[in-house]
Amino acid sequence: MRRVDHLAALSRAISGAAAHQRLVQGAAMMSTYAASNSQCIASRIAENFRISNPSVARGVTGTVFFSVAASSLAQEVQAKESPPVEKLMPKDVVLYQYEACPFCNKVKAFLDYYNIPYKVVEVNPISKKEIKWSDYKKVPILKVDGEQMVDSSDIVDKLFQRIHPDNSVPDSDEETKWRGWVDNHLVHVLSPNIYRSVSEALESFDYITTHADCFSPMMLSTNSGNFSFTERLVAKYAGATAMYFVSKKLKKRHNITDERAALYGAAETWVDALRGRQYLGGSKPNLADLAVFGVLRPIRYLKSGKDMVEHTHIGEWYSRMENAVGEPCRVEA
Repeated sequence: MRRVDHLAALSRAISGAAAHQRLVQGAAMMSTYAASNSQCIASRIAENFRISNPSVARGVTGTVFFSVAASSLAQEVQAKESPPVEKLMPKDVVLYQYEACPFCNKVKAFLDYYNIPYKVVEVNPISKKEIKWSDYKKVPILKVDGEQMVDSSDIVDKLFQRIHPDNSVPDSDEETKWRGWVDNHLVHVLSPNIYRSVSEALESFDYITTHADCFSPMMLSTNSGNFSFTERLVAKYAGATAMYFVSKKLKKRHNITDERAALYGAAETWVDALRGRQYLGGSKPNLADLAVFGVLRPIRYLKSGKDMVEHTHIGEWYSRMENAVGEPCRVEA
């Protein structure tokens, strides 16, 4: 009965935001009696909420209270992967990319999540002069300490094994299945949606040239060193026109009759795969989470991405992933 009373008191205490903050501070105070990893969680809670009055928590058994309050932040603490051990950290990473390419963004999501600094070289989609040096003529190409890596999934696997040398198998059967689903299905519904109409195609290229997915410097801004003024205009207008027609071919090739319905269906399929978990990886993202997030990131604030979030249940997971992946690790070339 005493424990029930304590839990009832806890429930009343957390009914309001201010009370919840006081409870969190109480949890931080109780951390001196917990294990060392619990102390880290408690101090993180106290720091985040900046509160100092634990009066609401009085009368609640310390052990019961701390276990509930600390566990509420445990997933946040675990979500962002710690930087790789310094000796395993790549020293010089350069990504050759197209800003809106879903496969390139899959690689960037991995680099950002694992706090691996990288430089970006934007490849001119017409001349591809930036990758003349390579026999491989597709993007992404990643140079890691002078070693060339190609194909987004292979790049992620090699980087994962490099920073986790004791884990030669990076994913479970479930993780493998959904990473394959990203490459073989999800990416194919994106272009028909991004370039669904001429206006959406122009919106997409205009967004790319002015925002560059909200995380990196402008791809084709007026001070871009990679492109001349004429090249920028060609990339924007000719590119939008070309992709409009390419998207129609892709739509037919992949038997897509309704672009938005296909996008919404893919989003709901992914949400169903989570089965109520924060991430497919459980308490923190795994490689499948990073792959889905990476390929969706370029469209999130386009009309297609806004429609997707409005008409499906993927928004909460996407927001958690934005927080987990955090700020980009892109550095100036």
